[in-house]
Amino acid sequence: MSIKNKIKVGIVGASGYTGGELLRLLVHHEGVEIVFAYSTTNNGKLVSDVYTDLIDEINIEFTNTIKESDVIFLSQGHGKSYDFLLTSSINQKTKIIDLSQDFRLEKSITIGNNKRKFTYGLPELQKNLIKSSKNIANPGCFATALQLALLPSINSNIINGEIHSNAITGSTGAGIIPSNTTHYSWRNNNVSSYKEFNHQHLHEIKYSFNKKSKQNYNLNLITVRGSFSRGIFCTSYFNCESDMNTIKNIYKQYYHDHPFVIISENEINLKQVVNTNKCMLHLTLINGKLLITSIIDNLIKGASGQAIQNMNLMFGLKETEGLRLKSSIF
Repeated sequence: MSIKNKIKVGIVGASGYTGGELLRLLVHHEGVEIVFAYSTTNNGKLVSDVYTDLIDEINIEFTNTIKESDVIFLSQGHGKSYDFLLTSSINQKTKIIDLSQDFRLEKSITIGNNKRKFTYGLPELQKNLIKSSKNIANPGCFATALQLALLPSINSNIINGEIHSNAITGSTGAGIIPSNTTHYSWRNNNVSSYKEFNHQHLHEIKYSFNKKSKQNYNLNLITVRGSFSRGIFCTSYFNCESDMNTIKNIYKQYYHDHPFVIISENEINLKQVVNTNKCMLHLTLINGKLLITSIIDNLIKGASGQAIQNMNLMFGLKETEGLRLKSSIF
């Protein structure tokens, strides 16, 4: 692909965790050119001075100016994307991929006489719709791990009764701004639960479930803070009358055209997916209960990698372009 045909990319909120991951992934993406990295806190600084792992990889400065782009990633805190779109002069032809939760229930925003309608950007749910969309609401990290574990079962109607899930996440899931529960002396060698049965990602999960089934499933979710930096390890179980061969065939058939979801015959561990765009699943049937383990990197498949996966689909590129990544197992 020649330079003149490359997709011109801008990143707003480029100095946060997900913004940094977007820069790291896009700098080696052969189909794009990064035209600006927007950050009010680091305006004028070299990107490689802030992200020192990118020394000799990228030679641009952070800016507080929006430049003409084919696509802009909004990588700001929740609630900020809506205001940013209202107050910024962005060409209506520019595609938007929002990593916040502002538009995840496929909401729209009207700016002057123009309306932007957002599509929920989980490729394993609605890949073809993403391909034809101009505005994408990128899924949340917990929502991604849970939906990829449960969507085939929802779609095939093999769930009996309630769903019970437990998901533990690394400290980067809380964002780059320090808080009482993210600083080292509190987080190290510590575990705690939070937002029990009431996590904000439940709204988008149930919204997606309703696209696959008319049945109203009750999902009991416990989210947990882990003593590690990145990744989500999620276990879900429910009563199931299907046999194991039927279950495996359901999952293999559902994911046959989705390159980043891997079904493992062996038990899985979190390091297998850290620093990758993969979601790995393991299925176990015990005494009439189906146990599904799902693991992702919260910053990649749970955020920036999935956003780039959506970009690839929107612009007709190979879905895996720039995302063939290997975990660091040790």
